[in-house]
Amino acid sequence: MTARFAYLLRLGDTALVLGHRLAEWCGSGPTPEEDIALANIGLDLTGQATAWLDLAGAAEGKGRDADALAYFRDGTDFRNLLLAEQPNEDFGHTMVRQMLFDAWHVELLGGLERSADAGIAAVAAKARREAEYHWRRSSDWVVRLGDGTEQSHARVAESLVRLWPFTGEMFARDAVVAELVTEGIAPEPAPLLQAWNRRVDAILTEATLTRPADGWMQSGGLEGRHGEALGHLLAEMQSLARQHPGAKW
Repeated sequence: MTARFAYLLRLGDTALVLGHRLAEWCGSGPTPEEDIALANIGLDLTGQATAWLDLAGAAEGKGRDADALAYFRDGTDFRNLLLAEQPNEDFGHTMVRQMLFDAWHVELLGGLERSADAGIAAVAAKARREAEYHWRRSSDWVVRLGDGTEQSHARVAESLVRLWPFTGEMFARDAVVAELVTEGIAPEPAPLLQAWNRRVDAILTEATLTRPADGWMQSGGLEGRHGEALGHLLAEMQSLARQHPGAKW
């Protein structure tokens, strides 16, 4: 697996898995407006996943398109961030997960807009505009819930502590990232982490939430090691395509 193919899989798989997680809220949102908003953000991420996975298929050179990569790989072949596959639980938990992701996603896409790879830069430019909107929504909700009632504050504070160990993986600098940084294709993780810290710290302060201590971080998703939750998600997401391979509708 080349570094370019691996990196594009990471981008596509993360957007695909998180998009599906948000789609799980369809029909169950706390209000009709939020139901529609969550579904639309999920669709944005799924559209981004399609673009990234099509580029990945081209980089692989084996004739696989976005659909083939999305629906006909097993969990150990997925390279998404572990944060993206974490179950929704309640609405506040979903918003904390989304805020932590969006703060990173906006900065990453801004860096990818300057990529030496024209295809990557073009996808990133469009996706960043969507990500900015996602960030405004998720950060606003974290502030509203954190600085809301005693119960809402306690619940999002607990979610923040539970999700925090999954954030370190976003800034991993392994051999894949190092090679693409050298080629001018991907941005350095360290400046992304600094920008992410500024965004997140400002929101946590406004939300009257305490930033968890930076300690041991979960990892493995970028190498295909996932939790049980991803298997359940893929079983649902891939079932129709696997029952009717090659079907058109």
